[in-house]
Amino acid sequence: MTEQSDNSTPKKYKVGVEAALEVMGGKWKPLIIYHLMTGCKRTSELRRLIPGITQKMLTTQLRGLEKDEIIARKIFKEIPPRVEYELTPYGWGLKPALDLLCYWGEDHLDKVYGDKSKVLEEF
Repeated sequence: MTEQSDNSTPKKYKVGVEAALEVMGGKWKPLIIYHLMTGCKRTSELRRLIPGITQKMLTTQLRGLEKDEIIARKIFKEIPPRVEYELTPYGWGLKPALDLLCYWGEDHLDKVYGDKSKVLEEF
């Protein structure tokens, strides 16, 4: 989950937010986690919900979140094969932080644009 150097010495962090951003930071991971808070999703559903992400980037981000035990991948033995992603109990621990970021973002849009509904799309 956390990175270590080649000689198995744990990486040192100055503050806890460094570790959090290492796991869920970036442009795409918070959006993936946010959408999985509404329930299990297939890859194609996530692509529709996050239109700017490429298939390659989505796959990379999902693998990283799975490696960090934030999400779990369920493979159904069907033809054609079906795969769904869901938050793990550990991943659900990010919900309060993402909720606060969402609220702050909406307040920020109100401050900048006067009314967030001018720029905030419904999905």
